[in-house]
Amino acid sequence: MTEELNPFKIAQAELASAAEIMGLDKAALQILMEPKRIITVNIPVRMHDGNVKMFTGFRVLYNDARGPGKGGIRYHPEESVDTVKALSAWMTWKCALANIPFGGAKGGVICDPKSMDEAELEDLSRGYIRALGRNIGPRVDIPAPDVYTNPQMMAWMMDEYSRIVGYDEFGVITGKPVGLGGSEGRFDSTAMGGMYVLREAAKLSGIDLGKSSIAIQGFGNAGMFAFEIATGIHGAKVVAVSDSRGGIYDPDGLDYNKLLEAKKSTGTVQGYGKGQKITNDQLIELDVDILIPAALENQITGQNAGNVKAKIVLELANGPVTLEADRILFERGVLDMPDFLVNSGGVIVSYFEWVQDIDGYYWTQDDVYKRLDTIITRSFNDLIETQKQYAKEGRKISPRTAAYIVAVGRVAKAMKSRGWY
Repeated sequence: MTEELNPFKIAQAELASAAEIMGLDKAALQILMEPKRIITVNIPVRMHDGNVKMFTGFRVLYNDARGPGKGGIRYHPEESVDTVKALSAWMTWKCALANIPFGGAKGGVICDPKSMDEAELEDLSRGYIRALGRNIGPRVDIPAPDVYTNPQMMAWMMDEYSRIVGYDEFGVITGKPVGLGGSEGRFDSTAMGGMYVLREAAKLSGIDLGKSSIAIQGFGNAGMFAFEIATGIHGAKVVAVSDSRGGIYDPDGLDYNKLLEAKKSTGTVQGYGKGQKITNDQLIELDVDILIPAALENQITGQNAGNVKAKIVLELANGPVTLEADRILFERGVLDMPDFLVNSGGVIVSYFEWVQDIDGYYWTQDDVYKRLDTIITRSFNDLIETQKQYAKEGRKISPRTAAYIVAVGRVAKAMKSRGWY
């Protein structure tokens, strides 16, 4: 893995760049450059063939100055501790930018969940929680679903933790099924929050969403809901979508239901039957108004950022744009909305779920969406206002840098107040 594409090196470089601009205290920067705690666990699972297989997992608590750690758990065959460290750092800034009382954390297990049956996944999920023991909890570190994990797995994890402590503790995990301490609106919250940001970004850029064209890289949970919301609520036209096996492009627009059917029946959006088959790299360079990277890290780099034709890049994935690419996009006038603003809807509604679990009082979906809109729109405005303040001083900064300045400033202030430096 090269240094440019090492996600933790990217996270550190982004932090250092913002710290220099904002004049962050050197002691605070030293603390914030590394995670507070890294746990590596080995989990034995009896597979369906009778053999026991060991799986390696991680849990990283990056910073808890503003509250307990918060962050998802990923099951992925190429998971690495550097990826988890980077994601935990971004979660720290995400929670601070949203101004919710959480620190940042993240977890991951090296596995191929697509090749495992339900019993194996349950054993792995429960084993992961047993291995972490008391290093998680509603006042310590609160996991949630992420790549290739889902509400059912969160239910198993919550149940396993409850067995360990000897009582039901719904607040230890978010992203659970509704009816088991889960929140209405949680399942599509990442995409919904992203669409609220898109609405504000379109206003800023003078783009009529009802007449806009969109390309979405990634057709998982976030990508699917982004497609549905962008077309159904905003009236936009999605002309391209991709998954891990490639993409499909039709300038006349794609049909959401037919795309879902093709994905289900053939395993890829390329089974759509109409339009032009394209690669993920080609999708990034399409002539569209809005590009939504909703897949994995490092999709827009210094090598292809100059070829991006979209007016707005909406980072629904974690870390899809490298630091060099962010600089290039900003210099070219592309409005790149950073990931830890765009996809913060998931953690914001996870915060709502945690509050509801603690209070034992549950809100309607409309309540959740209204509260999400309020918080994420406020975050967008905080970012834009910071950009304007620096512009008045003759310093032009990108939206990502502005978001870092807001978030890092809040975490540093909390650490200072607690006497950490």
